[in-house]
Parts: sequence; C-alpha cells; structure tokens
Amino acid sequence: MRLRPLDHRSLQLGLSAEAAHRYADEWTVSITDVTPLAHEIHRHVRAGDLDVAQGLLPRESPYPTPAGLLDHLSP
Repeated sequence: MRLRPLDHRSLQLGLSAEAAHRYADEWTVSITDVTPLAHEIHRHVRAGDLDVAQGLLPRESPYPTPAGLLDHLSP
C-alpha cells in the first residue's frame, strides 16, 4: 500500500498464438473497473487508516506448489 517492495515475488507467464486468442475471446468472462475502489483505498492510506485500506484490498494467496518445485527460480 505504500509502494514499497514486497517480501515475495510474482510469476508472470506469457501466452502466445491460440492460447492468447482463447484467453481474450473465451476465457475472459468479465472485466471490472476497480478505479473507484483504488481511489477509496488511496484516500484511506493518505489519511493513515491503513487497517481500513488493507481491509478493502482483494484477498491474495500463493498458488499451492509442492515443496521445492520453484527453488530453481530464486535469485
């Protein structure tokens, strides 16, 4: 919320060819504009209400993987 580095990393995968087309045309079922929510969260952060701002964020959880599977990706 304060634009500082996180203690974890994200994995981004690229799609190409048929997968990209299917993602855009079939697998995406809706798009939600979260701009008003982002503005509300920002207002709470600026006011110092970090608990309120944190409560408005969507839940994120790590994708479950077997132990050791991603070890080779660490720097």
